[in-house]
Amino acid sequence: MKIIVSDSGIGISKEDQEKIFDRFYRADKARSRDQGGSGLGLSICKWIVQAHRGHISVESDLGKGSIFTVTLPL
Repeated sequence: MKIIVSDSGIGISKEDQEKIFDRFYRADKARSRDQGGSGLGLSICKWIVQAHRGHISVESDLGKGSIFTVTLPL
């Protein structure tokens, strides 16, 4: 099964794409914990997907948005 989620947001740099699934990583260095976000959301997604023997990936271009793909075995 494949699940695809896309947005038309600000996008994620190639450098950050390698790190966004790491715990506590936040691509936007200007954001603080006071403004929300702990850098755990995508790490938790990755953990859940892997616990179900799946894979999660991202394709993104700055200024154009992101596409997240989750692949799970049936």
